[in-house]
Amino acid sequence: MPNAKVTFREERCKGCGHCIAVCPKKIINFADKLNVKGYHPATVTEDKMSECVACASCARICPDYVITVEKE
Repeated sequence: MPNAKVTFREERCKGCGHCIAVCPKKIINFADKLNVKGYHPATVTEDKMSECVACASCARICPDYVITVEKE
């Protein structure tokens, strides 16, 4: 299983939830905090990052190009 790193440009996220819906591992959630636009941005916590399979479904579906998936 690849080691992956998923990063979110949280200040650009509008909280649509598309990435949460398509994640096969269900590791993406909304953050508790609000971003500068007043939305709860999507995020992956560090403890869940190891479960990522680097499929990049989240990045492909994001309408605002908020998500980057890198294989380490």
